[in-house]
Amino acid sequence: MSESDDTAAAPTAGPGMRPDDWRLAVWRSFLRTHSQLVRQLEHQLQQHGKIALGSYDVLVQLAEAPGYRLRMSELAEAVLLSRSGLTRLVDRLQRDGLVQREPDPDDARGMYTVLTAKGRDILRDASHVHLAGVSALVLDQLSDAELHQLRTLMLRLDPAGSLDASVTAD
Repeated sequence: MSESDDTAAAPTAGPGMRPDDWRLAVWRSFLRTHSQLVRQLEHQLQQHGKIALGSYDVLVQLAEAPGYRLRMSELAEAVLLSRSGLTRLVDRLQRDGLVQREPDPDDARGMYTVLTAKGRDILRDASHVHLAGVSALVLDQLSDAELHQLRTLMLRLDPAGSLDASVTAD
């Protein structure tokens, strides 16, 4: 690689890292657990006739933002969707009247996505099912000490410092 090449070298496995390393099994278990929890939460929302989990995530991010609004780039940073997936989802939410788009008065090229009153009502309605699911599937399964330990570990693994500020509150 030349000095002018900006491409970073691919990371390599640590010394002695093998596919059967027990630590990789922990990683795979983490991924499987996350996937199963997301599927269960999605199923619970669907079973009760509520919005999809991806829509819920977008509406929560907007509900927690100042003025119930975020630029699309900020929303993309906050949710777990690709930018193209987010654009399609926001289009659907707008068609359903849950969000609206407004121009950024300070940047003619920028647009805000804004949570509507209907969106807040739909979010409030779905939150009962979602929060009950989070409690049953995660919070009720761990002690307070284990939850504090999990919080500490998640903060350590968040290199961008992007975890919700409320995670650090006691």
